[in-house]
This record gives sequence, C-alpha cells and structure tokens, in this order.
Amino acid sequence: MNIKAVGSSARSDTLLSGAAKLAREIRNGAITATAAVEACIERIEACDGAVNAVVQRRFDRARQEAAEADTRQAAGQHLGPLHGVPITIKDQYNVAGMPTTIGLVSRRQEIAPADGPLVQRLRRAGAVVLGKTNVPQLLLAHESDNAVFGRTNNPWDTSRTSGGSSGGEAAVIAYGGSPLGLGGDFGGSIRGPAALCGVTGLKPTAQRLTMLDTPPEPFGKQEALFPQPGPIARNVEDLVLAMSVLAAPGQQAFDPRIPPVAWADPPDDISELRVGWFDDNGLFRPSPAIRRAVHEAARSLSEQGAHVTEVSPPDGLRTHELFLRLLVADRLRPTRSAVRGERVHPLLTPLFMHARMPGGVKRLLGPGVRATGRARLARLLAARLPSTPSEYFDLLDDRARLLIDLMATWDAADVDVLVLPAYGLPAPHHGTTTDLLDAFSYLTVANLFGLPAGVVAVTSVGVDEETDRPPSRDASDRLAASVERGSAGLPVAVQVIGRAWREDLVLATMARIEASARNSGSAPSLPVDPR
Repeated sequence: MNIKAVGSSARSDTLLSGAAKLAREIRNGAITATAAVEACIERIEACDGAVNAVVQRRFDRARQEAAEADTRQAAGQHLGPLHGVPITIKDQYNVAGMPTTIGLVSRRQEIAPADGPLVQRLRRAGAVVLGKTNVPQLLLAHESDNAVFGRTNNPWDTSRTSGGSSGGEAAVIAYGGSPLGLGGDFGGSIRGPAALCGVTGLKPTAQRLTMLDTPPEPFGKQEALFPQPGPIARNVEDLVLAMSVLAAPGQQAFDPRIPPVAWADPPDDISELRVGWFDDNGLFRPSPAIRRAVHEAARSLSEQGAHVTEVSPPDGLRTHELFLRLLVADRLRPTRSAVRGERVHPLLTPLFMHARMPGGVKRLLGPGVRATGRARLARLLAARLPSTPSEYFDLLDDRARLLIDLMATWDAADVDVLVLPAYGLPAPHHGTTTDLLDAFSYLTVANLFGLPAGVVAVTSVGVDEETDRPPSRDASDRLAASVERGSAGLPVAVQVIGRAWREDLVLATMARIEASARNSGSAPSLPVDPR
C-alpha cells in the first residue's frame, strides 16, 4: 500500500496498525492528524470504487478538523484519547449536517441537526469523522444493499457480501480506509460483518450503550431484543480504547434507561480465566476452516494458562427460532410503516412475508415448500408467531427459562466465557444470505440473551479445506456448499461470548486469541486490496 501523505514506510505502518497506536503516534508527534486523515482519504478514494463502503463523505470538513487538531496540539492544549484519529460512522447514527438514511430513500433529505450522544463522545475524545458507511434497508438484512446507495462488496472478494447491517463499516476498516468505526448489532450486525471481512468487533451487553443516536423506525418499539451500538476495528486494543470512550460514566444524564454499571478494562492475566468451547450447535455445521479456528483458539488459550474445557452448546434450533419469533412478534408493523411508499428490498421480502402471512396459510404452504427441497425454510414457516399478549409473554418466559438453563450449564462447567464459531460459513455470495439464516444462528444467541460478544479474525480458509458438506436434498445446504467452494483465502473468525456486563473478560479472551494468531502468522493480513 502506498500512502503518499505519509513520508516514510514506518509512518505508513503506524497508520495501518490501528487506532490506539495511531493516537499514540499523533500525541508524541511522530505523525500529524492532517497526515493521518489524508492517508485514510487517499485509501478510500483508491479502494471504495470497488467496494462502495463509505457512502456519505465529509472529507473537506475532516481536513479542516484535522488541521484544527494539529493547531490545538501545537498550542499545548488538552488532547483527548482519540485526538486526531480518523474514524467512520455507520449510517445508523446521527452525525450533524448529514442524513441518517438507515437505507431508506424517504430519509435522504432528513439532515441531523446535531451529533447523537455516542458520536458526540467520540468527537469530544478527539476523533475526526471521515464519513458514513453503508447499511441494508432498515438495518434488517445480513447484506448491506439498499436503493439509496447500492450494494457494498467484500474487499476480499467483491463477488461476495461484507455482511450486514454494519457491512460498510467492516469493509472500510478491512481495506484500510479507517482504523475505527461505530457499528450496531441487533442480530449479529457487528459480529457478522467483522467476521466476514477479517476484522474485529464487539457487541456490548444489552443496554450498556444508549440507542438515542439511532432513528426510531427499526427498533423504537422493540423491547424483547435490545440492539446495541459497538466498535469495529482491526485490533482488540482499539475496541478497548473505543469502549473506554463510549461507555464512560454519564450516559444516565441523557438516557435514564442505561444501568449505572461501571466499565472495566480487560485484565492482562488470564491464569484464572475459565473458557468453554464448542464448534457445532447442532443446527448448522460450520465449514471446516471455522471448526479448525475454534479448536486452534481453544488450544492457544490453554497454552497461555487459561482453564479450557469443551462444553455442550445451547440448543441451536430452539434459541435461533425463538430469536426469529421475537424479532417479528409485532408482525413488523412499525417497520412496514416506515418503508411504506418505497420498494421493499428483495433481501427483506421473505422476512416481511413471514411477518404478515396468517398462520393458517403458512401451515398450508409448509408441506409444499418442504417438497421443493427447502426443509429449513419450511421449518421457519412452521414457527408460530404470538397472536395475543399472553402468547407474547409466553415467548418472553421461554427466553427467561432458556437463559437460566444456559447459565446453569455455564456454572456446572465453571465457565466465564464461551469460544465458538462466529458464522457458519465464510463470506457468502451476494443475494444468498436470506436462504442461509441457520448459518447465523451462532450470532443470535448473544442477542437473544443480551450477552456481550465479540469476534476476532484468526485464520483463512485453506485450499484443501473449503468444504466437507455432505450431499443434501435441502436447497439451503446445497447453497452453503456452493458458498464454501472457491472460498480459499477468505478470512475466518471465532466468537467469544461472556456473562452479562463482563465485556472485560470477553475482550481479554479475544486479545489472547488475536496475539496467538498473529504470532503464528495465521491471522488474515490487513489491509486487504479489493479484488
């Protein structure tokens, strides 16, 4: 990579190493904020034509803010922890003077008058916002594609998706256009894209961070599942830095729903850490490289002194279907209202049909769908949605009982965190994720129970391990096999899930996995040049 704005290869390496190191280098004068911003802008302009990640740009304003940051530093003024660091923001959060479209054509002209609370925190810490990154329509798909800005491609292979809904954010960080970004996670929307793009991301505990930055359309009335903002970066160290800013005390002053739980930085010593792991939830068998990655991560943690044991997974079918039933329990009425007047994106059409279709019709369609070889889809159609408040409360009770069972399993196994697959496949081809919902079942567990979870890239798919999927009549299984074929070289991540409010242990585990992967040379090499 050639960064003309930076005069030496050493400084180029600094820019590519991550937000925390870049902040240190700016602070000690090794590089200026202006040089850092110019380098990121140059990279975006070189790569984004092939990827389409940064869909709203404020480059002129970013240059001005970087110059102002350099002036303040030269004058000896106080510097925040992100002073001069370029960042990007998912098009879910309000940035002053820019629209927050959430993938809706109808919101193109709705300009935010002020930064949202989390964006304020990042900018007050000294970060310089380069622009906003792409999302799916209404943030509700596992691919970032909409009628406003078009489709985001995976920089590792542009014929494949970067994921959703934070797909633009993960993609720009993977190709080196930004060292740090603000994403959001409702059903794996930080962790899925981070895994598919070979970067790292964290979904905090439910209600750790405010949602007041986000327009109400997608989630305003959702109280069963709690979406969470969170950082995406190239290094675990950068996630820790970002969370120290985002989760700093004082959120209750503007959002009384945020519990006053103190943020704790991750410990360096993992000798007392108790780790459980599994590589298959019984619902969707992960690709060979993903199973290998989990085994290697578990072994590396054991070698570094953690107490590691294989555990039984949560019931993959039960947890994933309960998540989906709660997701559409209200028949998506507010969401369908928000999209009225514009075309529903094809990625969302099956979800909308599932939400609106009467149960009797679904039961009639089920056998026919199964006969076409789509057994997984037929099972989804059979999942009954609540039709009364009592039935809705029954779903909430089911979730509470499942969480009690899960924590009892953790207690019996003496486990602090779980290491498991992030997503069951490497990056899928565009337009395929709707038929691969079961592959996302590893992500939705943390959303269903509100637990903190992160992903970290550890390896790549080997040429001799693309697929071992057996022949199947089911169309989804055949599609999964087609995704695996030709996947050699794509990044592979593992996921770490912790107990509520224990992001410190999740991040400590991720940091040790990351260090081992990098020391062994197996970690995907970043930034990637789009191909």
